[in-house]
Amino acid sequence: MKKQLPLVAALVAVVLWAAAFVGIRAAGRSFSPGPLALGRLAIGSVLLGAVVLSRPTIRPTKRELGLLVLAGLLWFGVYQVLLNEAERRVDAGTASMLVLIAPIFIVALAAVFLKERTTPNLLLGGALAFAGVVVIGLATSSRSASLVGVILCLVAALASAIGMVAEKPVLNRITALQATWSCCVVGALVCLPYAPQLVREWRMAPAGAIAWLLFLGVFPTSIAFTTWAYALARGSAGRLAATAYLVPPITIVMSWLILGEVPTLIAVLGGVLCLVGVAIARKAPTVRASEPVPAPVPPARHR
Repeated sequence: MKKQLPLVAALVAVVLWAAAFVGIRAAGRSFSPGPLALGRLAIGSVLLGAVVLSRPTIRPTKRELGLLVLAGLLWFGVYQVLLNEAERRVDAGTASMLVLIAPIFIVALAAVFLKERTTPNLLLGGALAFAGVVVIGLATSSRSASLVGVILCLVAALASAIGMVAEKPVLNRITALQATWSCCVVGALVCLPYAPQLVREWRMAPAGAIAWLLFLGVFPTSIAFTTWAYALARGSAGRLAATAYLVPPITIVMSWLILGEVPTLIAVLGGVLCLVGVAIARKAPTVRASEPVPAPVPPARHR
């Protein structure tokens, strides 16, 4: 049973991140995108900080601090606000399918900035994922608001990808938990101008919306990132990467049961194309025995 704990921890994170898409959709009925992001990140900063500061920490260098600030700005700040805005326009299931193409952005960014070679898998996978996005766009083209939501999801995915690429070198020396907390604090500071609006909306929000906001801060932000860090430190990266593909189907089921909404069949087919493209793009190319095997792309962490 002990050997299965990393996989169990990863599955806990995946389920909570899937629930986050539903929670954002539900809480977004009473909280604007900026205040919702601030409330969630503030709760996460406090809870994660209590864990991080209770154990020894590593002081980051100036370069590491700069990368953490960049990751926190884009991955936790910009990403959260854009995703919250997107989910005011598209259903939770569609948003989860679109956001999961972030790994393709990561591989492409690594090829450009880290000089990692572009593989046939990346080109084929990217083409399939792009085709999936086009299908989803066509499925929502009858509603201009939904089409804007699709675009916002893609920009949010790009922001998270840049943030993850920025964070990657920091994890060579600083623990995943400390790095996550640092990024969460930066994201909360970026969203701090929304504080007055958050206070106003909190006073007017029904109990259900406040409960969803608290849920987002406690579970998908604090607990899920912690269990994922535990799994990543002790489990197989390949097996953990595979669990990320469970997010969209779990989100769709939860969205149907809790919110009574499901994506259209065409959008689901487009989402399947996106997931297949991501799987191919992340697959390590076949190499000869004399060639070094490229390092695998780290699994995307969403919520």
